[in-house]
Amino acid sequence: MAINELQKQTNSNIQAKANLIWEIATHLVGLFKPHEYGKVILPMTVLKRFDDALAPTKNVVVQMAEKLTGMKVEGKARDGILCKTAGYPFYNTSKFDFKKLVSDPDNIESNFEAYLQGFSKNILDIISNFKFADQVRTMAEGNVLFVVVQEFVSAKGDMSPDKITSADMGYIFEELIRKFSESYDEQAGAHFTSRDIIYLMTELLVAPEKDEISKNGCTKTAYDMAMGTSQMLGCLTERLTEISPEASLTCFGQEFNPETYAIAKADMLIKGGNASGMMYGDTLSDDKFSGYEFDYIISNPPFGIDWKREKSEVEAEAKKGFNGRFGAGLPAISDGQMLFMLNGVKKLKEGSGRMTIIQNGSSLFTGDAGSGASEIRRHLLEGDLVEAIVQLPTDLFYNTGISTYIWVLTKGKPAERLGKVQLIDASKCFVKRRKNIGDKRVDLDDRCIALIMKAYTAFSDDVYTDGNLVVESKKFDNAFFGFTKVTVETAQTDEDGNSILKKGKLQPVKGASDSEVIPLSEDIDEYMKKNVLPYNPLAFLDRKKDKTGYEIPFTRLFYKFTAPESSEEIFADIKALEKEETTLMKELFGNA
Repeated sequence: MAINELQKQTNSNIQAKANLIWEIATHLVGLFKPHEYGKVILPMTVLKRFDDALAPTKNVVVQMAEKLTGMKVEGKARDGILCKTAGYPFYNTSKFDFKKLVSDPDNIESNFEAYLQGFSKNILDIISNFKFADQVRTMAEGNVLFVVVQEFVSAKGDMSPDKITSADMGYIFEELIRKFSESYDEQAGAHFTSRDIIYLMTELLVAPEKDEISKNGCTKTAYDMAMGTSQMLGCLTERLTEISPEASLTCFGQEFNPETYAIAKADMLIKGGNASGMMYGDTLSDDKFSGYEFDYIISNPPFGIDWKREKSEVEAEAKKGFNGRFGAGLPAISDGQMLFMLNGVKKLKEGSGRMTIIQNGSSLFTGDAGSGASEIRRHLLEGDLVEAIVQLPTDLFYNTGISTYIWVLTKGKPAERLGKVQLIDASKCFVKRRKNIGDKRVDLDDRCIALIMKAYTAFSDDVYTDGNLVVESKKFDNAFFGFTKVTVETAQTDEDGNSILKKGKLQPVKGASDSEVIPLSEDIDEYMKKNVLPYNPLAFLDRKKDKTGYEIPFTRLFYKFTAPESSEEIFADIKALEKEETTLMKELFGNA
């Protein structure tokens, strides 16, 4: 059987299993709203997977726990021994498991609570952040707790490791997360980025070293500063192991939403990944990875969200200068997305680190010369950190239809890209969905991603097509995006028309100040001679007020002028419409 057929079969089996598990939610109808089903199904799936995994060593672990209690062994030593006994980085010391729970329906609530409290601290952390105690109480009061546990004991809830591998269990869990996210409809994108976008981001991340990884494997680290349910880290791991079975990726991430943090940590435990690297907290105000450096960073941080809550901590960090994360500048307090970008830049491994990060259009151009946003762009461009920016199609995300961009930043540009930025317009490279999910009306299929990557790797000024798909690439010097904003004054004159001087300096006419934006590539004096002095011979510059700014006018650089229709063509269109109207009126009313 061909590899792609095997993959389809695997995907089909995973989806079928996820559908069976999700069917358990039929018992929640009326007690929970449809978008709340995942609050029960996801943690129950996690618990049942762990329950099935721990089953072979269950009795030995319980006995060992009693023995250690008698010996007064506590803390890390106790945890270490119990994890070793269980054979996993987690354990449960309760006398109950799912099968024993359903044997005593009259005491299901108290027994289930005792079962939960028997888990190791890392699982209790997940349960706590799921706020699962609230759901258990609701199910118990609604008399469905026993039924739900019983359903998970049935064949549809069998998640034994000897029947479902860690990788497949990860896919099943992701499919359940997707169902949960889609039930939120327009809210889905708050914590879930669809795989098509992530696949493109991962391709852009690994592109320069794909051949090397294929030949020799690799040992890498990856970080997502707004990890949501950790799908980005999962997809990147999957892609690297596809390129080489010898590839090893250790993942780290931080998330501020407690429920999605719980999902991410559970997902890592289910897959056997680095669950201890999943951290809870606000990345901007409570950085859990200070001093860390990563090979890869992949992230879709929130945009259009203010940073008022983190204001004092962010400003204190900014005062550290470049010893901190925000030394380059602070953006407008109404939008904190560029703070995430700076956080990522700080954490890129020197000489080789690569980052793909989603931003909306404001990061390209908001803020006047000298403003925080402009200074951040200046830091990125003058530091030669921006490798490429890809404009994505609109209507690609679940929760927004606006234009979005993937920034590719690196601390290790190849020689041919030094001093250059590649802009890629992929706004016309998409396939329409048969069924919309929230604002998501289009997808990036394999052809779309391949065409975008063709443009990226070619690194030239060109247009690339595949049927109706179009991608355009342009490259620019870093300095192309810089400009000097100069203050233009008009000199005061005496009755004879001579300029007035005080201490040898021209005196400006009050209220007549103006400004000019001059590209860094142009000589300022020559610009004045050509563009200002012919129209105002008394103009002069106050060079103390010069400000350097940077903006990336992406849309303008790819704008295509379309000549308007001639008056003759418009008149012909009107006549044709009038003729059509007359025909329709005759059909409706005859000759009346």
